[in-house]
Amino acid sequence: MTTNTFGTPLRRRTFTSLAALTAAAVAVPSLRAQGKLEKTKVSIAVGGKAAFYYLPLTLAEQLGYFKSEGLDVEISDFAGGSRALQAVVGGSADVVSGAYEHTINLQSKGQMFQAFVLQGRAPQIAMGVSTKAIPTYKTVADLKGKKIGVSAPGSSTNMVANLVLSRAGLKASDVSFVGVGTSAGALAALRSGQIDAMSNTDPVMTMLEQKGEVRIISDTRTLKGTTDVFGGPMPAGCLYAPLEFVQKHPNTCQAMANAIVHGLKWLQTAGPSDIIKTVPEAYLLGDRALYLASFNKVREAISLDGLLPEEGAKTALRALASFDTAIKADKIDLGKTYTNEFARRAKEKYKA
Repeated sequence: MTTNTFGTPLRRRTFTSLAALTAAAVAVPSLRAQGKLEKTKVSIAVGGKAAFYYLPLTLAEQLGYFKSEGLDVEISDFAGGSRALQAVVGGSADVVSGAYEHTINLQSKGQMFQAFVLQGRAPQIAMGVSTKAIPTYKTVADLKGKKIGVSAPGSSTNMVANLVLSRAGLKASDVSFVGVGTSAGALAALRSGQIDAMSNTDPVMTMLEQKGEVRIISDTRTLKGTTDVFGGPMPAGCLYAPLEFVQKHPNTCQAMANAIVHGLKWLQTAGPSDIIKTVPEAYLLGDRALYLASFNKVREAISLDGLLPEEGAKTALRALASFDTAIKADKIDLGKTYTNEFARRAKEKYKA
């Protein structure tokens, strides 16, 4: 794969339907151009900020794009997306930088949250089996009774593992899930034998894969791999918040969307050295070459313009409903789980 794989698939341009546009218009108040921010100090909770999954958030922060939009953003990092979500539900943060499918899970429980700018158009999650712990691995059935590492229980990494298990006839209760984070702690957990397999993001998974420490059995780090696993496009990292927050702070949400899309635009022409110079040193996990190799593997999975495809929302709902009996597909109003109003305006502003 080349480092500038940015050609948008043709079908992506046909995703947005009139129905989706109508839903977005109903869900979000009309926005005034350059309107005054209702809230300038915003707290964002993220689960595993060092992962490429959240690179657009890091870029918006490190390149000063939030500040240029008039925002004073405080980012709190947690072990996984489910922990970040708990911070917003508990009132200690305003917005989550996390997986889109959480908005569907929340709606099934009567809580309305809405995604308003997309960071990743593929989950960038790989599931691998420890070559040391299970050297004779043949099928997913071999994972029964084993310990599987995830960023945090209930997070997107857990969701992918559940999907892989369910397709092999296993239930979540057939294994033990262990929260290991998304960086150095995850590496240590697998290498020390605390876990037998792991579902996680890059750069961690590529580092383990290249050193022969894991055998990849499911991979959503590319668009093709994502389609193979989910049967269609699967939106991933995004900024989402309680629907009430989005409706009460449209200009603030617009400013956040602008900053993320500005970062996505910057990324389209950024070279490897630009990435290295921009992210914090700790994110490299002590190996610049492997970090860049990991980035090249997931680059096409990062959103181009912040827009969430309608077909992607449908894929997410199908995937969740396939293994979670608590989610009734016919009871979910997808039009309320996301809006493209803010990303569309940001795309126009920055020509993303």
